[in-house]
Amino acid sequence: MNGSLRIVLAAFLALMAATFSALAGEGVVVIPLKGEISEAKFFFLRRALKEAAADNARAVVLDMDTYGGSYAAAEKMQRALAQVKTPTFTYINPNAGSAGALIAVSTQKIYMAPMSAIGAAAPVSSSGEDLPETLRAKSISYYSGYFRSVAEKNGHNPDVTEAFINKDHPVIIGEKTVHEKGSLLTLSAQEAVKTYDGKPLLAAGIADSIADLLRQARIEGVVREVQPTHFEAVAFWITTLAPLFLLGGILGAWIELKAPGFGLPGIFSLVCFALFFTGHYIAGLAGWEAPVIFAIGFVLVLAELFLLPGMIAGVVGVFLMIGAIVWAMIDRFPGQAIFPGVDALMRPLINLGLAGVLALAAIALLARYLPKTALYRRFILDAYIPDSPSFPAEYNNFSGIAVGAEGVAATILRPSGRGEFSGGPCDVVTQGDFIEQGTPIRVILVEGSRVVVARAK
Repeated sequence: MNGSLRIVLAAFLALMAATFSALAGEGVVVIPLKGEISEAKFFFLRRALKEAAADNARAVVLDMDTYGGSYAAAEKMQRALAQVKTPTFTYINPNAGSAGALIAVSTQKIYMAPMSAIGAAAPVSSSGEDLPETLRAKSISYYSGYFRSVAEKNGHNPDVTEAFINKDHPVIIGEKTVHEKGSLLTLSAQEAVKTYDGKPLLAAGIADSIADLLRQARIEGVVREVQPTHFEAVAFWITTLAPLFLLGGILGAWIELKAPGFGLPGIFSLVCFALFFTGHYIAGLAGWEAPVIFAIGFVLVLAELFLLPGMIAGVVGVFLMIGAIVWAMIDRFPGQAIFPGVDALMRPLINLGLAGVLALAAIALLARYLPKTALYRRFILDAYIPDSPSFPAEYNNFSGIAVGAEGVAATILRPSGRGEFSGGPCDVVTQGDFIEQGTPIRVILVEGSRVVVARAK
């Protein structure tokens, strides 16, 4: 009886330990890298690595089956893997060709399925053809040098990595020529685990499965596989087009401020900013903090315009909105310092600067030419202003209202509002400019009941 109780108690304790381990996140995260290496795969890998870091995973395993793809994406993946503090593994099952081989050497240990291969990583064009001679030489020189250093940092033979990329580079260990120059190096599983001078050529072992890999590496824990989402492909395009979404948001907000009420420009602006923040959230670049800070800044700007004119709220709001936009584009891994470095800030600042320059140019063009178009006049006067006068007809006194007549703005003109003239009050509209209440104005055009004014000089 006592023996049975011990067995039951041991099983219960093991179950509880496994449960607490899973709740604490101290397991093994498996990330499948299947198919072509691309920017979308990079977004997926980065998101999965951040989840692993946040969960305090014991190990990260890349389950790889690829013939290659984008070298730029492979380089970004290497940099993301370099941020991971836990042990990283690649399980080649069964292919790690071209860019896949370079990602594999970016992890600390490589295991291979019994029938698998790794190598042949020379850069080629997107159509698979050889690059022009000069471009090919430059690409080989750069990537071989870059991934040599990556391989050496992770404990792999840098000559093997260079031979993957450069067919003119031999692999010589001691007095043994492992690979002669003249062709790109490709290794089978058996060749990769062969030892030279007491050390495997590349792979740490041959494993029948990921479970076998973990057994050989003596890593225990609950295994969790991260799956890519359809939204990550969408996130790739949204983050790539970030400057355009920022441009659309800024222009929509500017036009909305020029128009009375709330209409299509405001909706367009909100949609652009929502897509911007949503895309960066899905891509793993930002949490909900950035859009919340942006919303607080937006509310402060509105308060400055309508409730607290002349206060500091608007300035603070603008800084909060800009800070939220930059914050959303910064690539930050769990555990890193709060304040990003120059490298992390470079791309967000470039995107924001590009959007700002384009927005200023577009606003200058719109301010000059759009108010003169029939579309703008119809948009302002028909879409936003009711068919009937905003005040009862008796409150509109058109007597004495002619071109050249002067008065003052009785309300803020945004661009429509109320003007006060010698003959009495009258509904007026500007050519798109904002005019503060109490500003002297002059009539520049009268078309029926439509009175267009400008600042009096």
